[in-house]
Amino acid sequence: MSTMEQLNDIFCQVFDDEDIKIAPEKTANDIDGWDSLSHVNLIVAVEGHFGIRFTQKELLTFKNVGDLLKAIESKINK
Repeated sequence: MSTMEQLNDIFCQVFDDEDIKIAPEKTANDIDGWDSLSHVNLIVAVEGHFGIRFTQKELLTFKNVGDLLKAIESKINK
């Protein structure tokens, strides 16, 4: 399963919506229920699933799903 597919599964779990289909250009405005609290839950779920940790600085740079995906892949491919 690709990183994108795994990330999509995490989105479906966090937002309790099996119909979510993420894409690199998607932002919080594109996904129902993506607010500040669910963002924290999403990041915690991503970190737990992939066994990684993001710094506060990294978190502030994420503008869309693609940025999050790139950060995940750079950490798991080290």
